Amino acid sequence: MLFYLYQLLKNWDIPGMGMFQYISFRSGAAIIISLLITVGFGKKLIHFLQFKQIGEDVRDLGLEGQMAKKGTPTMGGLIILASIIIPTLLFARLDNIYILLMLITTIWLGLIGFLDDYIKVFKKDKAGLAGKFKILGQVTLGIIVAATLYFSNEVVVRERVIDKDGMYVKEIVLDSITGTHRLQHVTNEVKSTKTTLPFIKNHEFDYSLLVRFMGKSAKTWKWLVYAIAIILIITAVSNAANLTDGIDGLATGTSAISGATLGILAYVSGNVIYAEYLNIMYIPNLGELTVFISAFIGATVGFLWYNSYPAEVFMGDTGSLALGGILAVFAIIIRKEILIPILCGIFVIENLSVVMQVSYFKYTRRKYGEGRRIFLMSPIHHHFQKQGIPEAKIVTRFWIVGIVLAVLTIVTLKMR
Repeated sequence: MLFYLYQLLKNWDIPGMGMFQYISFRSGAAIIISLLITVGFGKKLIHFLQFKQIGEDVRDLGLEGQMAKKGTPTMGGLIILASIIIPTLLFARLDNIYILLMLITTIWLGLIGFLDDYIKVFKKDKAGLAGKFKILGQVTLGIIVAATLYFSNEVVVRERVIDKDGMYVKEIVLDSITGTHRLQHVTNEVKSTKTTLPFIKNHEFDYSLLVRFMGKSAKTWKWLVYAIAIILIITAVSNAANLTDGIDGLATGTSAISGATLGILAYVSGNVIYAEYLNIMYIPNLGELTVFISAFIGATVGFLWYNSYPAEVFMGDTGSLALGGILAVFAIIIRKEILIPILCGIFVIENLSVVMQVSYFKYTRRKYGEGRRIFLMSPIHHHFQKQGIPEAKIVTRFWIVGIVLAVLTIVTLKMR
């Protein structure tokens, strides 16, 4: 919004208005405004939720300090959503297809999470929104994202031209900054279903390879395979974030770390100079996403002001489903979704611990007549709680692991 105001007033020579043309400035402004919204209005939201008696109904699982959280305001995810959406509307270019997709993702999954929380809190139904409706909402979003990225003419990547001998074609260009000549790869902007594959030389994987054996029918089926992959990623990551939101500050802090990492990846992928230097896929118009992810980082870090141990407010499904979905769709847009098992490793571990626990319990009950468990309790953060480790220490250790995984994710740009 303010970017378009700058466009209207740029001929008026208003001091400072020129800053709005720079992504770096708008990203910095987005993170500051997001922090101010979260911290400034968070307390008011907490008081409102307390006044309306919108509190967490805690089920006794025998965890230390668990029952003390009963009545803590929930649905705090509303402030996270507002702190993402408002700065994005203010500072991002709203004609950018990627920004529009991220806004749709935020609002869509926020609404699904809000319905779930509303049913739990106001209808007193602990089950919340039926699982099939959650899945339906996530699948629908996946189809919207896949269709947009696959069919929109605005979504292209810049690929290097290869000659008949399989070599990259280069040309001599004049560097406008240094005034010297340099070699540069010849590129074309094309539609592509390629994504980044870590640890290998060419660093890319094309979804079309999965259906190449179908011959002439491959072109038809390629879209379906691409859509299924995106649906699975969005569903898995958003649900995994939901499972991770079990102790104070865990999902929020982990999301902030992953968001910051994705911001770096988006910036270098949307900058032709850095993409050329790192020998990675350059995606035109991607840099604008830095504004969105800055607002995301500000919202999650700001929410920790009230959500860190001992939490004054919980985000509820309103926040957790949205956070996971945002990370998933953002990674898909910047063609880094295959890095999610590394980048969002905490989410993956939490999800796997539940799958392993349930599967092993069912297997042993069927085989031995009684169910046995791998962990004292799942998700795995509750396993450590059962071992008597303080909640704040568990969260801090998980954050440390998340930072290590974030560094490893960035290192994959050159580790191949």
